[in-house]
Amino acid sequence: MALFFLFNFFLTFFFFFLLSYPPPSLAQQQNPLNNSSFTISDSPWHPNQNRTLLSPNSIFAAGFLVLPNSPNLFTFSIWYHNLPGKPVVVWSANPISPVNSSASLAINSKGELLLLNDTSGRNLWPSQNASVNSNSSQLVLSNNGSLIFGNWKSFDFPTDTILTNQIFPDIDLNSKDGKFRFKNSSFLVLVSSSARYYTAPNPFLMLNDVGRMVTTKADSSFFTADNGEIRLRRLVLDEDGNLRIYSFDSETNQWVVVWQAVQELCQIKGTCGPNAICMPTNTNGGFDISTYCVCPSGFKPINPDGPKQGCTWKIKPLNKAKFLQLDYVNFSSGGNLTKLIAVKNFSDCESHCLADTNCLGFGVKYNGSGYCSLQFGRLIYGYWSPGTETSMFVRVDESENEKSNFTGLTNLLETTCSVGISLPLPPKESNTTTRNIVIVSTLFAAELISGILFFWSFLKKYIKYRDMAQTLGLELLPAGGPKRFTYSELKTATNDFSNLIGRGGFGDVYKGELTDHRVVAVKCLRNLISAEAEFWAEVTIIARMHHLNLVRLWGFCLEKGQRILVYEYVPNGSLDKYLFRSGRVEGQDNGIGMGQDADLKPVFDWNVRYRIALGVARAIAYLHEECLEWVLHCDIKPENILLGDDFCPKISDFGLAKLRKKEDVVSMSQMRGTRGYMAPEWVKADTITSKADVYSFGMVLLELVSGVRNFEIQGSLMVSEDWYFPKWAFDKVFIEMKVEDILDRQIKHTYDCRAHFDMVDRMVKTAMWCLQSRPEMRPTMGKVAKMLEGTLEITEPLKPTIFYLGDE
Repeated sequence: MALFFLFNFFLTFFFFFLLSYPPPSLAQQQNPLNNSSFTISDSPWHPNQNRTLLSPNSIFAAGFLVLPNSPNLFTFSIWYHNLPGKPVVVWSANPISPVNSSASLAINSKGELLLLNDTSGRNLWPSQNASVNSNSSQLVLSNNGSLIFGNWKSFDFPTDTILTNQIFPDIDLNSKDGKFRFKNSSFLVLVSSSARYYTAPNPFLMLNDVGRMVTTKADSSFFTADNGEIRLRRLVLDEDGNLRIYSFDSETNQWVVVWQAVQELCQIKGTCGPNAICMPTNTNGGFDISTYCVCPSGFKPINPDGPKQGCTWKIKPLNKAKFLQLDYVNFSSGGNLTKLIAVKNFSDCESHCLADTNCLGFGVKYNGSGYCSLQFGRLIYGYWSPGTETSMFVRVDESENEKSNFTGLTNLLETTCSVGISLPLPPKESNTTTRNIVIVSTLFAAELISGILFFWSFLKKYIKYRDMAQTLGLELLPAGGPKRFTYSELKTATNDFSNLIGRGGFGDVYKGELTDHRVVAVKCLRNLISAEAEFWAEVTIIARMHHLNLVRLWGFCLEKGQRILVYEYVPNGSLDKYLFRSGRVEGQDNGIGMGQDADLKPVFDWNVRYRIALGVARAIAYLHEECLEWVLHCDIKPENILLGDDFCPKISDFGLAKLRKKEDVVSMSQMRGTRGYMAPEWVKADTITSKADVYSFGMVLLELVSGVRNFEIQGSLMVSEDWYFPKWAFDKVFIEMKVEDILDRQIKHTYDCRAHFDMVDRMVKTAMWCLQSRPEMRPTMGKVAKMLEGTLEITEPLKPTIFYLGDE
């Protein structure tokens, strides 16, 4: 009986022991086996073993990974380890040939690494010889994410991803669906047609760990938007055909796009089918994030689900046809489907297409270049973008009465009224023609001789009285005007003009000391058009300028052919030496203030920058609105903003530009200013008004906030003619809501949103209004000063743009 009870006790204990532990397979699923290597002794490796390889730094993992939509199929892949969300795969041995649960990874006795699927029996491991011969017979995962087996490396056989510090291999990248390819580390193509839609300036070489893409040409390398920080980054050829660099943000635990090759997704070929037009949906941080397809007027979708697969005519044009205008639309069919010809006008281009029944449409540009693009066979790769500057005209049947759904480029031209002008026939030549010519010529000669004699007489008297006035010092000057110095006085004060402190746009500047021990800046004018008139304009106008934030004129010299101005000396130099630690654009200071070495300059805090911005705005407003004469500066830039002892800003080099009264419209034929600060109307040869100075001030105001030159590219790769500093700043502040990204890195750590937000917000919003492409949309400088002061409400600004596309 005792044995019976003892047997029952042991039997109960055994069953309890079995129930207290899960099955082996479940235990493996809950606690995966993480190995540092895979050897022949670990072979074979099956998908259901829940085993992984870990890199020594635990950043990457490798192993069998189940497909998201097929739980019975697996790929042998590498992914980021311990990141939130679903695994981000960076490489797969068999991306297009997934295996089932009976597959295995094995190392045979010959030292060959084999990925076998029972259904096929062939080795799926990527290699030039379908198997890998190795001396070590050990599979390991390195810290940089490369899977290594002897001399074989996964970095040599990429799929759709390139990792940090991975040298671009000779093998091309392919998108997961195989539709797109990145060839020769240089250009993107649509595989089905080999049509290119992106070409890098130079072949890519390596993405380093701080966000720099190194190319085969060192000076053409570029940086990602988050450059300078060590983060997890990867370059991926996505399924939409775009090449992007992703960066992992540890604060939000998300992958963010920090660069992409094609900014307008619709320019990726194959996005929409034949005759369809690709349209951008919206953007995020300057990047297009989605698209959709539409059919042009006169066309309907081929597929009932929509125009993604393409469009066809509602009424196919036969004998009689006409053309329907599609503004900002381009069909870049390319190859033998496109024929470019030079034409004299629009009608010439239209007649060429109309004469050929195979011509499906033509594109023109209204810029006088004679551009005409004829499209044959089929219309493919259509997209809408104002950057195309093109109007497309597609062939439709003459009975088609549907109006165009793409308008906006040329409807202004249609408002012009045609006026018939008829000129009378010239009269028949009479016998009196010769007599009339003789009379007119005689009168003209007499008037010319009289004018020369009168001018000579006036000149003699003028020279006589001018010399007398110069001797006695009686030139007409405004009351309280500047002192007249002799040339010898200034030569002594400047030690024979030996202390050169700068070069300005109108001459060299020397430091000097007067007999009363005042330190002055002496500017010797040169290269003036109508030199004496320009000089007198400088003296008479600047003498009337009295403002805290303008450099004072103390005197002048007009002697021995010299034209010299004597200014107050501003000791702390120009603003650019304090903002930009790397130096200047033009190299030299204007010289009225002599600075110290750039590396010894203090860094301005936000209050000083705001005070400088407000002082400059008030001074320009004074020049534009409060003077007796309307003064345009025409060259507002940090080099022309000097700083006094208490860093009070003072504008220099004003009064040398041409002047007009307020009632007149200013029209200057000579371009003035500095690259990067010139308003768009200078380039377009439009009428120049005071709004040109407003634009330049807006650029300086944005530089005060960011601490960088406006033409120094910040963020992602763009060719220089496509990148625009105000647009970048607008996207950062008003779209991404990341104002800290544009702040000066030297004082970014001191930014306190409670103490500085209102100040910086006013500066940025004011700058955006000043930088509008159309002059009439910019505020006056008086309003700009009030906007900075906070006495005038600032509405939400519009995005500045580098192109002027006409009224909408």
